[in-house]
Amino acid sequence: MACFERVSPALKEILLKLYRAEKPLEIDHHMYEFGSVEYLVQSSAADPQHNYLSISTPLLSQGALLSDGLSSYTTQMVKQVCSDAVEVVEPAKEGYQLTLKLNFAKVPRGKDCEKVITQISSVQAVILSSQLKEMLRNVNSQDPSQRMNKPIKLVYHPREPFYVIRQPQKITAVFPMRFKEHSDVIIATAFFQELMDVGSSEKWAKAPPCTWSPIPPPELRGETLEDLSTNGGFVSFDISSHHVEGKKLDKTVWSLLNFYAYVKNHVKCTRGFIQRRMQKRLESLVEVLHKEKLEENGAVKKVKAYAECSYVGKLVRLSKPKNFKRRCRDLTRKIKQIRFRIKIHGFRRFRRRWLTFPKFSSPLGYTKLE
Repeated sequence: MACFERVSPALKEILLKLYRAEKPLEIDHHMYEFGSVEYLVQSSAADPQHNYLSISTPLLSQGALLSDGLSSYTTQMVKQVCSDAVEVVEPAKEGYQLTLKLNFAKVPRGKDCEKVITQISSVQAVILSSQLKEMLRNVNSQDPSQRMNKPIKLVYHPREPFYVIRQPQKITAVFPMRFKEHSDVIIATAFFQELMDVGSSEKWAKAPPCTWSPIPPPELRGETLEDLSTNGGFVSFDISSHHVEGKKLDKTVWSLLNFYAYVKNHVKCTRGFIQRRMQKRLESLVEVLHKEKLEENGAVKKVKAYAECSYVGKLVRLSKPKNFKRRCRDLTRKIKQIRFRIKIHGFRRFRRRWLTFPKFSSPLGYTKLE
């Protein structure tokens, strides 16, 4: 549910268009807003100064207030919006609770015109709030016509009704809470419990006491099962006379009207916060794992480099003796080739002639024995 706004942006845009039009416009326009609110804007070119605005808005389904029209208190509140430029038409157009006659000739010119149009565009909010104001301002009333302990169902939004129960010296507002997601139920339950703890503290003693229960309170006994079927429990506020004194009445009314929106906005923000924290935590874990992986890869590279260096060193150490032996063999071969002998000219012929052993031949023959 979006936050309940006092001013209708779409209605304000159309009324400003009619007011600022240089030529009279022929308009018969229907608009629909949240909570089954319907607007009908009518303007005739024959009478451009008089325009008609009809409003159909959900009213109380039960209670002492009129179910098919507006109470005198609500009508009086509407007339106070802008008494000069707005006139309530009796009876209202068929199918609508209220019809207003707008006289743009009485709307001041200049900067004040937009202020007056804004006030006219907030009529629907005046109707809704005045119904609740009429109940809360008589919190101490002992009028027997006011039904005690009888729940009054307020249907400002079809899927988000709440109950107002008149009791002696106080009025209790009960909100059945429904959520689509199970995670939203968990967040909302924690929020309601914290709201009770904070509300019971001395610092917030002047605020309306808040209670939460997973089951319907006894005051709602007898209501339909469909209305009491919830997954978020029931939140109750006890409103006393000092909560509706003077300007506090308007503040209390708008706090109740926007309670659903406030809770759902809190759940949405909390869920987003949790998701951001989880994503940030995930990123930090991934960063740690990535860092560990880089360090592991660096250690592997160092081990490989050390192994390669050791292998090369081993090869170098193994090749050194081989080189030394090869050099020794080369040196020995050269030494053998040199032999360091003294050469004497003519000594070779002398050795062949005088230093050779003579060959002897025997006259006897030898016979091989068998």
